[in-house]
Amino acid sequence: MAVLPVPYVMQPHCVGNESFESSKSFPTSHGRYGKRVTSDSRKLDFRRINLHGGQFAKPIGRISCSHHVTKAIATSDVSAVKILENVLTYRFWMEIGGQLKVMVKKNNNNKYGVYVEVESLQLDEEQRELIMIWGIFRDDLTKFMPVQQSSTDGTTETPFVKDCDRLSVELEFEESLAPFYVSILLKSKLGSNSKTSTIRSHRKTNFIVPVGFRSGRPSPLGISLLNDGFINFAFFSRNAYSVVLCLYADTTVDKPALEIDLDPYVNRSGDIWHASIDCSSLPFVSYGYRCRSSSTDSKGHRVLPDPYAKVIEEFGPRKCLGRLCNESAFDWSGESRPNLPMEKLIVYRLNVARFTNDKSSKLPRDIAGSFSGISDKLHYFKNLGVNAVLLEPIFPFDEQKGPYFPWHFFSPGSLYGPSGDPSKVANSLKEMVKKLHANGMEVLLEVVFTHTSEISALREIDNSSYHHVEGGEELKSRNSLNCNYPIVQQMILECLRYWVTEFHIDGFCFINSSSLTRGFHGEFLSRPPLVEAIAFDPLLSKVKIVADSWDPHEMEMKEIVFPHWKRWAEMNAKFCSEMRNFFRGKGSISSLATRLCGSGDLFLGGRSPAFSFNFVTRNVGPTLVDLVSYNSIESSWNCGEEGPTNKILVLETRLKQIRNFIFVLFVSLGVPVLNMGDECGQSTRGSPEYSDRISFDWSALKSGFGTQVTEFISFLSSLRIRRNDLLQKRSFLKEDNIEWHGAEGGPPMWDDPSCKFLAMTLKADPPLSDLFVAFNGGDCSEKVALPPLAAVDTNWVCLVDTSLPFPGFFTEEGVPLEDGLETYEMKSHSCVLFEARSFI
Repeated sequence: MAVLPVPYVMQPHCVGNESFESSKSFPTSHGRYGKRVTSDSRKLDFRRINLHGGQFAKPIGRISCSHHVTKAIATSDVSAVKILENVLTYRFWMEIGGQLKVMVKKNNNNKYGVYVEVESLQLDEEQRELIMIWGIFRDDLTKFMPVQQSSTDGTTETPFVKDCDRLSVELEFEESLAPFYVSILLKSKLGSNSKTSTIRSHRKTNFIVPVGFRSGRPSPLGISLLNDGFINFAFFSRNAYSVVLCLYADTTVDKPALEIDLDPYVNRSGDIWHASIDCSSLPFVSYGYRCRSSSTDSKGHRVLPDPYAKVIEEFGPRKCLGRLCNESAFDWSGESRPNLPMEKLIVYRLNVARFTNDKSSKLPRDIAGSFSGISDKLHYFKNLGVNAVLLEPIFPFDEQKGPYFPWHFFSPGSLYGPSGDPSKVANSLKEMVKKLHANGMEVLLEVVFTHTSEISALREIDNSSYHHVEGGEELKSRNSLNCNYPIVQQMILECLRYWVTEFHIDGFCFINSSSLTRGFHGEFLSRPPLVEAIAFDPLLSKVKIVADSWDPHEMEMKEIVFPHWKRWAEMNAKFCSEMRNFFRGKGSISSLATRLCGSGDLFLGGRSPAFSFNFVTRNVGPTLVDLVSYNSIESSWNCGEEGPTNKILVLETRLKQIRNFIFVLFVSLGVPVLNMGDECGQSTRGSPEYSDRISFDWSALKSGFGTQVTEFISFLSSLRIRRNDLLQKRSFLKEDNIEWHGAEGGPPMWDDPSCKFLAMTLKADPPLSDLFVAFNGGDCSEKVALPPLAAVDTNWVCLVDTSLPFPGFFTEEGVPLEDGLETYEMKSHSCVLFEARSFI
């Protein structure tokens, strides 16, 4: 028995069945794959090996080997033998007939035993002796490792022993040698003339057997830690010529400690490359892949992150690796998801970093700009009255372009946590979610699955599968993801499920949603598979899903008829544009009425007003202050003078307009969406660019503007909850529940495009009281005739008049009309709200 005492530190274990295409006798050459590896990197070149082999192993945990065995037999000329415990068996057909059986087992003494047996071999009478010539190698098939009694070329000759008509050889190797390959060639001596003949496989190759590895399994994609200490790696690439698994013991060095060139016959099922390694006692901490296509593109040699990696380490824009670890355990005990009905939502959209990274937040440096910073400001949300936060994309992104250009999807960016440690970042997000849930608040995420940044690895992994390669240069230049291609659809669905199960996210807002409807060739689909799959997914159908047609490339909303399956809500771009138009004197009162009542033109037919997410400003385009200060951007109106001014009349009009926009958000049916910074007067001086947005100024909340706007929002939030019977309806208003009015009590002038006044009475079911709301978007005052009340002991009280000075323009108590008066004078560019109250 040959024992190899050669020490070796690293010992990943993976088993596969291979044979090597050789053009020489022994030692073997690189064959048709012909790729050498530098000597300073431990690279096991499976790619140069072409063994067809069957494999049986004892199932461990949830692993089932039967599928892989069937596949191996069906596609190879090598069969498998009966199952033996902890034994992997390979059978090779020999070129002269008969079979060579090789069994690999890890013995109780922690050494690897390799048993080689010749079966059914008919030797001529002159063939007196059968010898096995063998050698072991790791990274270079032409250079064998020296062993005891080996020749100068590293090979050893060991005669077969005959026992009961069986010819066999048994070898034993130290565990520390793994991983390695045993290369075998048979030689028979011919009689007394000392002539020899060489016996190879039926493919005229050497017999190659791996020691210390498993072939792995194709699912789930990414890494999965098995109960026996093995890690399974599964990686999709249909068009890669070769895939190399790179393992790092030290992430500060450029070269991996171990490279495993995955064999397409053993480590590939369909389009999935896979391997499993025993990492229970190994120093490996990170991993990635090299993908090489049939071309010689130098980019193909970059180590790429696993698209399914749950923990990502960033080492600059061109080096990102997955971490070899379980997601850190988190204590969710006592956590309860709010599960708020959609119509009850009041949403605050924010950027995680910009929300608290300004020094005015007065947070410690390690908390400012992080998920923990949001947790620390919980009281602010409660004071405003919002019950859901909508986070701008938190995936790792191209910092040159911003968060709407991600390069990874399964982990939060390191920017948002303490010290950039990915595990701590993930835990801080979970802590934030848990704390907000405990206070009745939901957490929604904006997500971008329609394109990637230029630094994304998907193009190098498999461009034609992940991205649109047809459909015009516009799609190609944008790194547009082929969302409805099966493997991309699978990735998106698994990603969304992961965020729901691992981070307890309550819903998603899908940016650039119109592109989710594109087919393989860039065409628009009436029934896009991804959109339908999300709508009916057993898990995702229980969270909130919102389509947002804003395009980060063109910086504009794209209005389409979005296929919703009665499940999808939408960011209502029409609400935004038509409310802006009405209050700058250009919109019609019929459009205003439609938006106030929940946009029935969009959400009838199986949905309700609750599916309309209403907004006036967002995180691109004009801020609320800029919307009333400049004429040059997106349906804005400067109220009489462009930009900053000291003119009292202009400033008063701007203040009224700001109040009007906030007011109409809260009295319209649908979900109001506030935008970070509008409440403190944030301005980009007329720039619509996302890059010009600034951090939230907490000190501005103490200004006169900040004080009155935040108090007004808080008042409207309370009003909306108190009068949820009319303002938070799940269904559309019935005809009996609403009455429309024009100026001075007359009917609305629906057909007059110059009319800028509209009022409505919202009729409540007894014993609740009615509401009267009026909107004046014109330059002149209007007399409002309030409808008579049936009960003699009730009167109209004014709760809001946006034209009055602060603090009197809103009040909880209400200001009753003077005795005998049935009219109210509305100033230009203002809104009023009355409530019927009893005075008994």
